[in-house]
Amino acid sequence: MAKIKTIGILTSGGDAPGMNAAIRAVTRAGIYNGFKVKGVYHGYDGLINDEIKPFTTESVSGIIAHGGTILKTARSKQFTTPEGRAKAYENIKKEGIDALVVIGGNGSLTGAMKLAAEHDICCIGLPGTIDNDLYGTDSTIGYDTTLNTIQSCVDRIRDTAQSHERIFFIEVMGRDAGFLAQNSAIATGAEAAIIPEDSTDVDQLTQFMQRGFRKSKKSSIVIVSESPKCGAMYYADRVHKEFPDYDVRVSILGHLQRGGSPSAHDRILASRTGVGAIEAIMQGQRNVMVGIRNNDIVYVPFSEAIRSDKPFDKKLIQVLDELSI
Repeated sequence: MAKIKTIGILTSGGDAPGMNAAIRAVTRAGIYNGFKVKGVYHGYDGLINDEIKPFTTESVSGIIAHGGTILKTARSKQFTTPEGRAKAYENIKKEGIDALVVIGGNGSLTGAMKLAAEHDICCIGLPGTIDNDLYGTDSTIGYDTTLNTIQSCVDRIRDTAQSHERIFFIEVMGRDAGFLAQNSAIATGAEAAIIPEDSTDVDQLTQFMQRGFRKSKKSSIVIVSESPKCGAMYYADRVHKEFPDYDVRVSILGHLQRGGSPSAHDRILASRTGVGAIEAIMQGQRNVMVGIRNNDIVYVPFSEAIRSDKPFDKKLIQVLDELSI
């Protein structure tokens, strides 16, 4: 195996608070340990289009507190094809990059896994996604900040809900995972959370209206995981039709959740996993995601990390049920 001398870094997919802290950590830990570091702009598209620049410690000065990503990010359709990945690999060789650190979520790590399998390059992943849906790590970079952002928004909406005696359906991100919705519901004292993990034969809206929502309680907050079919608008329309006595409003938080200065937790998580990525390369690890489990750094094979069945603690549903009476 050839000695690794130069490391490339890219951010891919949706941005997440803490990505800049991760870029900083990989860059500085890499340089500290004798590697050259290069930044790849605009995600996998940047590999394909050769948007690659040398990075120094100064390149990442002052970015730890900033949301977003200084490397920019994109979802690359071209990279999903073998031809696109082959073109990316040609630029990787041209730039002398021996290992690639990819900061992103499920799709980003899937791309890294395919690139590594087809072109025998060392790829290391960092879990950068607000959804917290990557298997093998207790938390993902950006999740804690997003949870705090949702909490702040819902606290403000609660004031309006109580003033006007309304039911608010608040839609949050999370894709196919309910971690953001369930935990933000507990944190904000919401009356209910409608999440994918709680989908059973029992209709969640009917259950909420009959059990979790008293007729004497005319203001209420319901947190809903985003869904193209059953999002907040769907449930609000149903209440209008099935329970016309109630005044209903919808708030879709959308991209408001992605931005903002990362929390201390996310900065520390990004810094530790960033240093862990360099340690993984020095140890000869290949094609793993760096995560944290029980406060220890762990290396999770890509094939495990991108599984869609990250365990969801069903006890959280009971916690919210008991506290929302």
